[in-house]
Amino acid sequence: MNTQVTSIHESDRSEIACVNPATGDVMGKVPVTKPEDMTTVVASARAAQKSWGKSTFVQRRAVLNHIMQHVLDHSDELCDAIVQDSGKTYDNAMLGEILPVCTKIKWLIKNGEKHLKPERVSSGMFMHKKARIEYVPLGVVACIIPWNYPLQNIISSLVAPLMAGNSVILKASEAVAWSVERFQRITDEALQKEGFATDTVQVINGYGETGAALVSSGVDKILFIGSVENGRRIIQGSAEHLTPVVMELGGKDPFIVCDDADLDKAVYSALGGTFINLGQNCIAAERVIVHQNIYDRFLKSLKQKAGALRQGVPVKGGKVDVGAVTTSQQIAIIDRLVSDAIAKGAVAEVGGKVPSASGGNFYPPTILTGITPEMDIYQQEIFGPVMLVMKVKNDEEAIAVANCTNFGLHSSIITKDAVRGECIAAQLESGASCINDFGLCYLNQDLPFGGVKYSGYGRMNGREGLRAYTNHKAVLSDRFPIEIPPKIFPVAANDYESAKSMINMMFSDGVGQKCKHFGRLLWLSIKGKLFS
Repeated sequence: MNTQVTSIHESDRSEIACVNPATGDVMGKVPVTKPEDMTTVVASARAAQKSWGKSTFVQRRAVLNHIMQHVLDHSDELCDAIVQDSGKTYDNAMLGEILPVCTKIKWLIKNGEKHLKPERVSSGMFMHKKARIEYVPLGVVACIIPWNYPLQNIISSLVAPLMAGNSVILKASEAVAWSVERFQRITDEALQKEGFATDTVQVINGYGETGAALVSSGVDKILFIGSVENGRRIIQGSAEHLTPVVMELGGKDPFIVCDDADLDKAVYSALGGTFINLGQNCIAAERVIVHQNIYDRFLKSLKQKAGALRQGVPVKGGKVDVGAVTTSQQIAIIDRLVSDAIAKGAVAEVGGKVPSASGGNFYPPTILTGITPEMDIYQQEIFGPVMLVMKVKNDEEAIAVANCTNFGLHSSIITKDAVRGECIAAQLESGASCINDFGLCYLNQDLPFGGVKYSGYGRMNGREGLRAYTNHKAVLSDRFPIEIPPKIFPVAANDYESAKSMINMMFSDGVGQKCKHFGRLLWLSIKGKLFS
């Protein structure tokens, strides 16, 4: 996910100037949390966690339910804030932010306790013992998140560590700082209703130096969602305290269209996969890989529909299909990549140029063909409304093209043949594969979410994502009140041979071999007692 952006007017690092990206209107300024204040922030989070870490699952569910109910009760107001801050459309704010937030919270309320309560496991060879795994809160979790989903990135990042009993410090992106105070109210009210300190969840504003101070502050775990370059900085900063990190670093996701695909399904899925939130989406379908037998018909239909998309200042009522890019810096990145590709032979079938006079951060939905490996856009994440359409001869070539980048977050396959879809998915190097749909793996909260290669490591969502915010503590206790001391010292003459016989008795194949070594172990025991 490309977060190599900064907010405007950074000459005064004590404040962030906030501008509506679709209209250019100045909304105001918000104060930043200074790096030197991070010690106090972390200390207050640790103090709050002492109480929250002892909370019951009933209390945690209640807090999460208050958060969800607030989001539902104030969804129109929250969508207004999202649209003002990010420039996205209202329908994307509702479906792309309110829906995923509620989906995640609902899953945690239903399943959180099941996956976090102590788990009984086998005690193995120690028949006289009982074994269990306890999922203990880590303490303070830091989250550093990007700007593409202002509400979802905040709430969805903090609710899992919160459910696991941690306090949370979340640094929001300076590009969408205007809405942070409004979103902080959601957790403040929920915690207060159940009698817990609001410092249990702290959402802070700041530039890169604030994030760097948080990373090196000695928190117990870090969730980072952003670019590969910034991810490397996070790892360097976390090394001082050996702080573990969950990394979600975006992707350049392949979307494979087989020659037996339903044309309308493939076209509409590709349009949604690339242009939802103007491509500012870590799982955007940047590379649409199409079999040659269907390529011409697919491209013709795709161009007609993409060229008809309406772009403008977001309003309610379905009058605008796509809104604005959140930052002017991202416009520059998109334009550089597209211009480089066209200069090297790519064809802009639709779009491909920054509007001459728009008044906001607008870049049109763009379709490029004729993509070749020497173009920067072939490997680099675009994070904007640009679809690369690539023609391939067969499934083998489609798989090779899909796997040829350094990223591996999400992938999609469109085909009428279920066996074929499964076969292709099994060969794709990605953290998720969605057959005959786009992006639904993320919404299914039972599935883990994360990537391979440069797309990061660790997982969000599901059981794995929830338990990632706990210490998996092993506990072995007595099954029976046995008081016989295990005498290891002093070493007796037959101890080595006895140990050898015991190991062979336990692990040899066949009853005969086991009986043989049991007999020898018995004889060594009698011998030791007779001649000791």
